[in-house]
Amino acid sequence: MEQNLSYEEALLELREIEAELVNETVTIDTLAEKIKRASFLIQLCKTKLRATEAEVNNIIGGLDANG
Repeated sequence: MEQNLSYEEALLELREIEAELVNETVTIDTLAEKIKRASFLIQLCKTKLRATEAEVNNIIGGLDANG
């Protein structure tokens, strides 16, 4: 699966899957596939958020250390 999706792309796809589930347009045949994809996208978003948080904290920490 694509690891190079941006956070925004992954979030957009998650919202599309959510809409399909809410509107009940997902067939039983594709339900497991959609849930598996959503799980992957959620993990991808979490990973990107954690990496961004760590980077921001490092930048702020560098500013504090430099005065």
